[in-house]
Amino acid sequence: MSAEMLRSPGHRRLSMCGVIVMARVQLALNVSDVDAAVEFYATLFGVGPAKRRPGYANFAVDVPPLKLVLIENPEVRGSGVAGALNHLGVEVESTDEVTAATTRLAGAGLETAVEENTACCYAVQDKVWVDDPDGAPWEVYTVLSDVVDGPVPTLRMVEPGGGPGSGGGPGSACACGPGVDCGPAADTTADTTAAAADTAHTTDTTDTAVDVAIEPAPAGTR
Repeated sequence: MSAEMLRSPGHRRLSMCGVIVMARVQLALNVSDVDAAVEFYATLFGVGPAKRRPGYANFAVDVPPLKLVLIENPEVRGSGVAGALNHLGVEVESTDEVTAATTRLAGAGLETAVEENTACCYAVQDKVWVDDPDGAPWEVYTVLSDVVDGPVPTLRMVEPGGGPGSGGGPGSACACGPGVDCGPAADTTADTTAAAADTAHTTDTTDTAVDVAIEPAPAGTR
């Protein structure tokens, strides 16, 4: 298989030696002013946002391969346990890949939290959550459809032992998390152009690496 074929959209779901070829890394940041943040990151990466909603925006960046999510949290931005980091993730092409990631992570002894057909970040998604050793939340997810209206994503507070205030285990970074009644999953009849722009991107993960630095919270803040 040539490198050119691997870069094409039709070959984004290939796996090599049993390892899933991920589409792109996701970095979700808390920002104090989403409009100012959109202007800054559009300038930084040279591309406009793929999706805009109240208090929310995301960018699908080709170089480096990155899904950048901006969540407006003016009261917590830059302070407390979360600081600038809301959560991290890896966007994949299908629910099958989410399931495979769940099996792999659970098989390695990690505690996982699965969400299916959940409305989060103005999209309907299937996903699995896992926390790193320092409590940084990661999700492996796939976007099933777009959502025009919905709850604004909130801060995911990581407590000792992981989880958003639960005292243990991973959980959702969005307002619509496990155990939260968010009503109907989605209105999927509008904004299909934005949904297509949000998901249809070609990625060559061998060319450019995304380096995300996570600073552990100061002692006594977790």
